[in-house]
Amino acid sequence: MSKIPAELRYTKTHEWVRSLPGGLIELGITDHAQGELGELVFVEVPEEGKRIGAGEAYAVVESVKAASDVYSPIAGQVMEVNTALASTPELINQDPFGAGWIARLKPDDAASVGQLLSAADYEAALQAGED
Repeated sequence: MSKIPAELRYTKTHEWVRSLPGGLIELGITDHAQGELGELVFVEVPEEGKRIGAGEAYAVVESVKAASDVYSPIAGQVMEVNTALASTPELINQDPFGAGWIARLKPDDAASVGQLLSAADYEAALQAGED
């Protein structure tokens, strides 16, 4: 079974969001997503300063199996990206909820994080086979 940290919020498309001190949010893909993709060989992160909309592709993860877009659950401005992923994309496989984060945003509406799936709701969606 995939790890699903209780303090994060989730999407049915297997992205997670962590609220950080200072009002920023951190984005990444779930343990389930990295497991489905397999060994990651390349990650394309967004440019710092870029504005992204909710539901918009902001990054690409590529594995030996496939390349997949990563969608932002929240609209905002990219404040920081995980530059370590350029040389070590496998950080997402090893630690998807920690060292494998992809970007940090300043959200347009911080309250919108609360509208995402809770850990229990995400786990229920996984068990129901929703993708």
